Amino acid sequence: MSRANVARSVEVQNVVASTEVSFELDLDRLSLDMSSTDYDPENFPGLVYRTHDPKAACLVFRSGKIVCTGADSVTDVNAAIETLFDELDSLGVPVPDDPSPTIQNIVSSADLGGALNLNALAIGLGLEAVEYEPEQFPGLVYRLDEPNVVILMFGSGKIVITGAEAVADAESALEVVDSDVRELGLLG
Repeated sequence: MSRANVARSVEVQNVVASTEVSFELDLDRLSLDMSSTDYDPENFPGLVYRTHDPKAACLVFRSGKIVCTGADSVTDVNAAIETLFDELDSLGVPVPDDPSPTIQNIVSSADLGGALNLNALAIGLGLEAVEYEPEQFPGLVYRLDEPNVVILMFGSGKIVITGAEAVADAESALEVVDSDVRELGLLG
């Protein structure tokens, strides 16, 4: 698989972002006035607001903090938060004109295109950057400094990249891993 094909094979699975309104919210009232919500403070301290297009969930906390999760892209995060803010605004809740969500984590997956010998990789990549305990978890955990992400590598050649703040970080991480694995001659 060429480097260009490797970078294109990154598939975003989940984007987590946060934003806020600058005051406390009455979650009891909001849960009654808003559609598509779940609020059970005995099980979870926030109100869960679900959007369907795009599919995402906004976790709304009494403090005014809001976390959006489950979106497939940054564009979908922005749309889900805009939908939430439109509904809050329609209820008379003052919301910022520009919610400016902060991307916290982009989880993506990719395929290196061949089987991996995780035992050999654990040694070859360096024990200081790797955690591999197959009795506990079937994947190898590889921590990169640049970009600052964590990669889960599986014997099938599939990988999961977590901790990225931009899709470009995930693509760069995939290129680094692909290069590292190929340099070691460990891609089957």
